[in-house]
Parts: sequence; structure tokens; C-alpha cells
Amino acid sequence: MEGLKFFVRNSYLSFLNFLDMIKFEHTIFALPFAYMGMFMASEGLPTFKQFMLITIAFVTARTYAMTLNRIIDLSFDRLNPRTKDRPLVTGKVKKKTAFIGLFLSLTVFSTTSYALGPLVFKLMPVAIFFLTIYHLTKRFTYLSHFVLGFTDGLAPLGAWVAIKNSVFSHSDTPGWLLLFIVTFWIAGFDILYQSQDAEFDKKMGLHSIPARFGIRTALNVSRFCHLLMLFGLILLIQFLPYRLPFLISLFITVFLLIKEHRMIKPDDLSKLNVAFFNMNGYISVVIFFGIIFSILA
Repeated sequence: MEGLKFFVRNSYLSFLNFLDMIKFEHTIFALPFAYMGMFMASEGLPTFKQFMLITIAFVTARTYAMTLNRIIDLSFDRLNPRTKDRPLVTGKVKKKTAFIGLFLSLTVFSTTSYALGPLVFKLMPVAIFFLTIYHLTKRFTYLSHFVLGFTDGLAPLGAWVAIKNSVFSHSDTPGWLLLFIVTFWIAGFDILYQSQDAEFDKKMGLHSIPARFGIRTALNVSRFCHLLMLFGLILLIQFLPYRLPFLISLFITVFLLIKEHRMIKPDDLSKLNVAFFNMNGYISVVIFFGIIFSILA
């Protein structure tokens, strides 16, 4: 009996450490955008089955991507003071556990994609390609932020395809707009986040906009990315049947973005984590509810 308790306790702790390794709580950043694609494509409420399958597909895709990221970047994480306490570095999560998580998440993602329909399953290799390759782009291009943004942007487009079973027709424009919005939203705040590693990246021969052009220029590029994001949100208005809730959320988003960028200065990155984790979580939720209320109203 004691042996069973020990096994259960150790398994539970390993599971918690694994979730900590992949920063599972950050799912809130992008999951609302996947739901936006789902609700807009449904023009209302999706079925319970669609909701559950899309949720599982997104969570397992992100789990695969984050686990692969931790495995691939392990040698750099050991040397970076900011990442030296990550569970895979400290040994709280064993490499074997990480590879098991990688295999299981990819398997569940593939199975769920099949259940979502033939078109989703046909396009699944495209998603897996970007989920796999974006980790390596930092080794050869400073445009890696945009590859990451595009990869995350596939979530709402994928949800759209799962509902509509269509991707290249004129009526699929909202799905592509959501891809555009998320690409520049994610790229913009990833540029902010990578500013804290600018010196480390230069030292290790890694590529990023802050490392290549300096933090001041990087902050300006980030602002431009978020302006493009707002432009995409404005274009999205025409596809909503009732616009007032979304317009309110848009004004709140502008306020939050301004506050986020005012918190970060080229010579003072001390508030970067607050700007990154708090503001972007608020933004995704605010836009999500703006769209949902506009559709359901």
C-alpha cells in the first residue's frame, strides 16, 4: 500500500513539473483565439463535440510544441541565467519523461485532427511542420518571431477549417484575418520578450530582432506589429453581425497595448514580465469576449 502511495505521489509531482516545464498556464494567451475561429465559423455556438475536439487539438499541439522547444533548447537553457531553473535543466523533469510527453501529445493531436474531418487531417502535416520548425529558426534568422506568430496563428484558422471544412474560398476570409491578427500579435510581444535575452543571443550566435538591431529598434518594431494587429481587428469588424461589443473590446485592447508598451523602456526592462504575462492574457480574453458577444447578440 505504501508503495502504491509513493508511486501515485511521484507520478502526480512529475505531472505538475511537466506542466510547469511547458508553462501550461500560458495556454490562455492563444486558446481564446482558437475559440474565436470556432465561434465565428459556427456563426454562433459550435456543437459540444466540436468544442471538445478543437480544445484537445489546440492543447496537445501546444504541448507538443513547448515540449519540443524545451528539448531542442536544453543546451542553451543550461547557459542562460534566465532559464537555468527550468525543470528539464534542473532534472525535475527527466528527458525520458519529456520524450514520452512529446510522443503522446503528437499522437493525441493527430488522432483529434482525424476526428475533426478529412480536410483538417490533410492539413495536419502543415501544422506539425511549423510546430516543429519554428524552434530552429532562431539559429539562422532574426525573423523567427514571425514564424512563431504564424505558427500560433494557425490555431484560429485550424478551428475555422474544422467547422467550415473549407479554407481557400472567399467566405474563409475571417479565418485568414484571424491568422494575420495572431501572427503580428504574437510576433510583437515575442520581440518584447526576447529583448531580455539580447546580449545572451548575440553571445551564443542566436538570431532575434533585439540582438540584431538593438532593444530600442526592437521596441519600435514590436509597436508596428501591434499596429498591424489592430488593423486586422478593424478589418474583422465587417464580418460580425452585431458590432458594439467588439468595438468596446477594441478600445480596451488599444488601451492595454499602449499601457504594455509604456511599461517597457530600452534602458529599463524590469516590468517586462508583467507586460508580457498579464497584459497579453488580458488582451486575448477581452478580444475573445468582444467577438463572442457580437456573434451571440
